[in-house]
Amino acid sequence: MKKLGFGLMRLPLLDKNNKSSINQEQFNKMVDYFMENGFNYFDTAYTYFDGNSEIAFKKAVVERYPRESFLIADKLPIFDLKSTQHMYEIFDKQLERCGVDYFDYYMLHNISTKHEEKYTKIDSFKFIKDKKKEGKIKHIGISCHDSPEFLENILKNHPEIEFVQLQINYIDWTNNTIQSMKCYEVACKYKKSIIVMEPLKGGALVDIPNKSRKLFQDMSPVEGAFRFILSLDNIMIILSGMNKFEQIKENTKIIDNFKPLTKMEYEILNNVRNRIVCDKTIDCTYCNYCIDACSININIPKFFELYNTQKLLKQKHSIGMYYRNYISKNISPSECIKCNNCIDYCPQHINIPRNLEKVLNEFE
Repeated sequence: MKKLGFGLMRLPLLDKNNKSSINQEQFNKMVDYFMENGFNYFDTAYTYFDGNSEIAFKKAVVERYPRESFLIADKLPIFDLKSTQHMYEIFDKQLERCGVDYFDYYMLHNISTKHEEKYTKIDSFKFIKDKKKEGKIKHIGISCHDSPEFLENILKNHPEIEFVQLQINYIDWTNNTIQSMKCYEVACKYKKSIIVMEPLKGGALVDIPNKSRKLFQDMSPVEGAFRFILSLDNIMIILSGMNKFEQIKENTKIIDNFKPLTKMEYEILNNVRNRIVCDKTIDCTYCNYCIDACSININIPKFFELYNTQKLLKQKHSIGMYYRNYISKNISPSECIKCNNCIDYCPQHINIPRNLEKVLNEFE
């Protein structure tokens, strides 16, 4: 398949405040252009648009194209599951909504530390293995927004997993929270195909500050972001949540005319990354002195980095998941007793308790 997938998480809407108001006519036209140019991979999920994404896919693709002409990926919402029986009910509903008899690719959606007890108790991995044996799934995998250590543990204990869907882009590549590079390396170590989500961080790497945009020279920001990923090994496909016709035209053209990044172009992306990362909201250098001063051992730099990433690139949904995963097994900023010991240890003289309140206001 060509290495661009149509992500159905950001479809065109008639009313941006109404998730059921998908512009089906516009979506159909985008699908037609996508298919006519040799692209055929679609990615949806049970929760996208409150289920309307799956229904819109059926109308735009299944009812208008033969089954063998396209590939569909869907996901089991681990975070919403109530019981073993609930998995069966959701899966059957997904098949009905999408109008298919089987899924080409199927994932456990957002496998994470926070939901570990839930998917273990109801044995979600056994569920998707059984559905594959039944012929209802062709390939099984996971999507993951968690640490490389967590990912490695999953892949070590579940060799049946064929592919992983990871958040990878040139900003998150060296980010200490998202750790795209390290997660990528784990997937490669276990020889798994990689599907890339958020290659443009929800559009944040398109709408970048002008001083950074000027560094791109002859490349567009979108081209730079896509070519960074396509220059990596083991990349099966890049997902793009396209909701405008010009986006689908630009993205398919970039994929069709792909050339690996040159050494100079890597340097351009490094410079862009450094400029964006330097424009922090809380001026923390992550020296960790404050942790030693904290009587309850809050990982203050970690929360400041989450906050800065959130504010800088406006990724409320994805960064919020990392925040929730982290506090599920670590001390939350809400535990701060405002003793102010940390302030004396901070080389940047940051009012840490006050800024931890910003973190809480942002994420909780």
